[in-house]
Amino acid sequence: MSAPTKELLVVEDLRKWFPVRRSLADVLAGRERRYVRAVDGVSFTVVCSEVFCLVGESGCGKTTTGRLIVRALRPTSGKMLYRVSEEVLDALRALHVRLEGDSFVDLAGRFRGKADKLLRREVQMILQDPYGSLNPRQTIRDILEEPLIIHGIGGSRDERLELVVKALKDVKLTPPEEFLDRYPHQLSGGQRQRVNIARALLLKPKLIVADEPVSMLDVSIRAEILQLMLELRDVKNLTYVFITHDLAVANNICDRIAVMYLGKIVELGPATEVIRNPLHPYTKALIAAIPEPDPRKGRAIKEVPIKGEVPNAVNVPPGCRLHPRCPYAEERCRREEPELKDVGGGHLVACHLY
Repeated sequence: MSAPTKELLVVEDLRKWFPVRRSLADVLAGRERRYVRAVDGVSFTVVCSEVFCLVGESGCGKTTTGRLIVRALRPTSGKMLYRVSEEVLDALRALHVRLEGDSFVDLAGRFRGKADKLLRREVQMILQDPYGSLNPRQTIRDILEEPLIIHGIGGSRDERLELVVKALKDVKLTPPEEFLDRYPHQLSGGQRQRVNIARALLLKPKLIVADEPVSMLDVSIRAEILQLMLELRDVKNLTYVFITHDLAVANNICDRIAVMYLGKIVELGPATEVIRNPLHPYTKALIAAIPEPDPRKGRAIKEVPIKGEVPNAVNVPPGCRLHPRCPYAEERCRREEPELKDVGGGHLVACHLY
């Protein structure tokens, strides 16, 4: 596949701070409100037809970033400029929606009515939990038909059924007639996740945020789901923002990787470059933690002795956020926050060592 160049999503200085509930004593004492800085100044670009990966351990802010992109949360500040498809663009112009440039819409804005529905069709999400993300009281037919009814797609029940059957075929749940009247508990974990993928595809989105879609599946099923997602990407011209904590999975499916730590991107670049030539100490520690299936092979990357736990996102360390745990920390690291700089070939790192 040739390298895509057309920008689909441009995220600029995105922030999401969650306020910490204050006690009565805090209010009476006039103490300032504190915030959990889940996402704190994230910037990246996703181009058409690529798989862009957000990687990091639990609590780094990657899932919150994904939820911001699909507008399940409103950002505290920042922009998310999304290139709208031509058919939706004409409809938005008729509704007098403010555009950024010729064809971009800021997803951080407020939208109502038809404009809101049109934009939600464009960006969909595959949730992590194949068990909890499906209504146990609905059949598979009802689950897949619901978004069509909400968005007014399909003039009759028969037309909607035809779209549902096609979606099940697309995710290789065949024959689809055997699954229509089943309930989620009658399906395996892999089949449920295929239903989740089918539900995301029904509204014909251009961008899909996949939040750890294989982390709760058996190892034998993961490869099948990942291969299915890549096939759908090619057939339907999809773009993925793929969220995972597993760098081995990221290496197999992603075109570019952004490593997040404590609400910030600390390294970003082509997947093979980040995996084979990691620069940031945190990235090196993540890769060194990947088990080597053949004990006779030595580790390609020397293990970095990261120490301690991830700091509380309410009390973010000054300077470089990794410095309390980093073996290479210097005095400058404790005072100055490093900027994300390009060291060549589109490989960016936020570290004073470079």
